[in-house]
Amino acid sequence: MSGVQPARRIAYEVIAAVRESEAYANLLLPTRIRRAGLGGRDAGLATELTYGTLRGLGYYDAVIAIAARRPTSKIDPGILDVLRLGTHQLLAMRIARHAAVDESVTLAKEVARSASGFVNGVLRTIGRSAPEAWQARVLDGVDGADARLAIEHSHPEWVVAALRRALAAEGRQAELAELLTADNAAPRVGVVALPGLAVPGELGGVPDRYSPVGAASESGDPAGTAAVAEGRARVQDEGSQLAALALSRARPIAAGERWLDLCAGPGGKAALLAAEAAAGGARFTANEISPARAELVRQALAALPVPPAVTEEDGRAIGTREPAAFDRILLDAPCTGLGALRRRPEARWRKRPSDVPELAAVQRSLLSSALDALKPGGLLAYVTCSPHLDETASVVDAVLAAREDARRLDTAAALAGVTVHRLELGDRPDGSVQLWPHRHGTDAMYISLIERAL
Repeated sequence: MSGVQPARRIAYEVIAAVRESEAYANLLLPTRIRRAGLGGRDAGLATELTYGTLRGLGYYDAVIAIAARRPTSKIDPGILDVLRLGTHQLLAMRIARHAAVDESVTLAKEVARSASGFVNGVLRTIGRSAPEAWQARVLDGVDGADARLAIEHSHPEWVVAALRRALAAEGRQAELAELLTADNAAPRVGVVALPGLAVPGELGGVPDRYSPVGAASESGDPAGTAAVAEGRARVQDEGSQLAALALSRARPIAAGERWLDLCAGPGGKAALLAAEAAAGGARFTANEISPARAELVRQALAALPVPPAVTEEDGRAIGTREPAAFDRILLDAPCTGLGALRRRPEARWRKRPSDVPELAAVQRSLLSSALDALKPGGLLAYVTCSPHLDETASVVDAVLAAREDARRLDTAAALAGVTVHRLELGDRPDGSVQLWPHRHGTDAMYISLIERAL
């Protein structure tokens, strides 16, 4: 693809890898950008092309189907990726129409030369109408509020319905469009200073509004910061920081406490908790069932003066293997990831409604096991990067209903003693905390603190 501008070539290759091999754009794109030696505006262009196209994929496919006069399933997948990239430039970026079309045609020649005329025709058709006109055409005849929002904001309809339910639990369903809009906005780049190893002043950017150990910037590569390069600070969303700090700072640390991160991969929260534990004289262990992710956890913990142990066990057996052994446990449960669609936009197209009950069953098993592994009087944080009610409140409800030795704590009150500024939280009778991109600028993290009875 020698004739294609490097930023567009990288964006195409990442989008194709996401489609062909279920690659993760947030992991692959930075690597491709570094290998190509891109910086500044070119790196920013590659990032916007990649993430913007993946976020808008559902809507762009609807536009392409109208312009091409055929279903997208009838278009060669590689050429469809070219059209998606071109459509994003035409409808959502300040790029000259002729440049967007010409570069896309050049790219199409490298993918399938015989399709370059088709790409030219489709994109010229799209470019003749304003974005507002295309939105009206796409939405024409679509019935139902969720169906219209799904197309307009490029989310699967089942995800829109799930987010509506989650907001409704706080009486805030009127905020749905605002939430969907936030899902499609580029998030800030968050960095956490590991306590005892770095301070937020070393991170650059602006101090976080809520996390006392974080800072964020609108863009840029934090890997150039000395603290990040040396492992003393890590890229991490502010919501993830608050989830870890809710556990570590909810009560004073007693020297000799045993802490466990039960599902620690890829290691961001584990690094923060390990630093907090070391500062307070507690002993920390990380566990991750996947060997590849366990290795990532070891890398995340390597900067600590004494890197904690990392085990590779099934968390569902921890309660039997080590009953009543830990004073604090973080259960960052595997979930759909619907709370991080800003950062992993392809996740919205990969997940299915059928994934939820399967994950919920695993979440219930992990939570039951973790409670068994908790000492009487011990503290557990159940966390998911998903606001879906079937992965959050329903899981906690089901597990606690089956046992008399555990109770919810007021997580909102605990976080009030942690955050720099007060969090504006929804009215949740169970005391749990649900963070939101449109309200807090964080991923949609769910946090519920649970105590095992003495």
